[in-house]
Amino acid sequence: MHPNPIFHTESDARNIAFARERGFGILAVNGTQEPMLSHIPFLIDDAGGVIDLHLVRSNPIARALKAPLPAKIAVSGPDGYISPDWYSVEDQVPTWNYVAVHLSGSLERRPQDEMRDLLDRQSAYFENQLVPKAPWKTTKMEPDVLDRMMRQIVPFRMTIAAVEGTWKLSQNKPDNARFQAADRVEAFGVGSETTILAALMRGADGQA
Repeated sequence: MHPNPIFHTESDARNIAFARERGFGILAVNGTQEPMLSHIPFLIDDAGGVIDLHLVRSNPIARALKAPLPAKIAVSGPDGYISPDWYSVEDQVPTWNYVAVHLSGSLERRPQDEMRDLLDRQSAYFENQLVPKAPWKTTKMEPDVLDRMMRQIVPFRMTIAAVEGTWKLSQNKPDNARFQAADRVEAFGVGSETTILAALMRGADGQA
C-alpha cells in the first residue's frame, strides 16, 4: 500500500465493494521458505466479512493448510503510467496511478461437501454478468464427470480482519493538472483499463 494518506480516504465499504465486483486477486500465505501465491477467483458475502474460494488440491497453499493460517488477498484495479508532462506543472516526476485493495484475515479449509454449493454460487455470480447468454450451470455436466472434477478442487474460506485500499489518482495535484493528466491517460494511456482509470481520476477529491 502507498504510504501517502491522501490515497487512503475510501471507506472499508467501498474497498470491499470494489473487491467483490472484481472477484479475482492474488492469495498470499507465508511458506516455510518463501511466500506462497495463487491467482484466484473468489466471492465476498453480502455482509463483507467472509471470502469463499477454492484451490486445486495440488496447490501448495492447499497442501500447507492443515490448520487456519493468516492470509492476504490483493485485488488490482485499473492502472496506468503518468507522464509528468501531462500535468503542465513544473518539476514533476513520472509515476503510476492505480487502484488496489488488500484484504487480510484467517484462511481455513472447509468441508469437501461444501464444494458443489461454492461452485454453483461462484459460477452463477459470473454467469449472471453475461446476460442475455443463458447461464452455465453444473447441471449441464454428467454427474460422474462433475464429481471427478470436484474431487480435484478444495473449498476454503477467509474471514476478513482488515481492509486496506489505495486509490492513487493524482489527488495530490491541482485539479486542473489532474484533469489534464486524465485526458492524456484516456487518449494515450499505458496500463490496464485506462479509460476507467481516467474517469476515476476526474472524480477524485483533489487539491482544487
